[in-house]
Amino acid sequence: MPSDTIRVIVAINFSDDIMAQLRAVSPRYHIERHYPNVPDSAIAEAEVLYTLGYFPDPARAPRLRWIQMHTAGIDHALNQPIMQAEDVEITTISGIHATPMAEYCLMMMLAFAYKLPTMLRLQAQAEWPARQHSLFAPRELRGQTVGIVGYGSIGRELARLADSLGMTVLAAKRDVMHPELPEDRYQEAGIGDPSGEIPARLYPPEALSSMASECDFLVLITPLTGSTRHLIGEDVLNAMKKTAVLINVARGSVVDEKALISALAAGRIGGAALDVFEEEPLPATSPLWNMDNVIISPHVAGNSSRYNEKAAALFAENLQRYIEKRPLLNRLERKRGY
Repeated sequence: MPSDTIRVIVAINFSDDIMAQLRAVSPRYHIERHYPNVPDSAIAEAEVLYTLGYFPDPARAPRLRWIQMHTAGIDHALNQPIMQAEDVEITTISGIHATPMAEYCLMMMLAFAYKLPTMLRLQAQAEWPARQHSLFAPRELRGQTVGIVGYGSIGRELARLADSLGMTVLAAKRDVMHPELPEDRYQEAGIGDPSGEIPARLYPPEALSSMASECDFLVLITPLTGSTRHLIGEDVLNAMKKTAVLINVARGSVVDEKALISALAAGRIGGAALDVFEEEPLPATSPLWNMDNVIISPHVAGNSSRYNEKAAALFAENLQRYIEKRPLLNRLERKRGY
């Protein structure tokens, strides 16, 4: 094997076609797929690792210099010793979920606006309701306001969709002085709001309650970090309109779940669409299961039939950048936590 060969371990069950696409990036790469188990002899020689849940002990991977994650959120992996190694660069696949997650959020907004849960309950009971036109008078999305907490690639695609429907878009982000998507963040071509022109107003995190008070839908797409844990607590929930709907596709712990349950039970907000929870799977004893103003999904908002293909395309771009010694896309900033 030539001395300038870069050994890559793929610890994901990528198809043969995807593996061929990755190997075509450069003849300098020697790419091996090892799933579900990675031999010690393979990781000992690897410079690059593509992984979901396999994290070798640093002593077993002395040559490792880059880990490409198979996920966008990596809060679950940050405590792994290899993830703390300063000489190992970490990248994510943030950005590949923009289309399905934005469409999921739009689906949930439409479901509440057109009272889909009530329709399905009546269908299950074979009941044709009296005064159906007043019962199902929709609150059309046009003219309503959506607030997006976390204005990355997903939030920007949701903003584009909402704007096209005539909604007012507000957004909260960490750095309001730079509305554009950073150049080192991945976003599929032709979607989103790269320049940050769509929101009528950007809010800093400390003004979240103020933004929430203006919204008919409050959508959470922010990473889970120390500063965003329980970001949505009683203060934000109390600021929301009584008719407003909370949509969480971020992480369960971004929301104070007990405070949310209390607000929903008391009718202080209109409802919630929840894809993520503080404890997953959501326990059968959770009151959320039995609330008429809640739609629950099992952490699938980012799912896609093309997930592996999209992830591999981003990895291939980063492989090209790595061999050309250009900055990688979606690099982890350890101090920030994402």
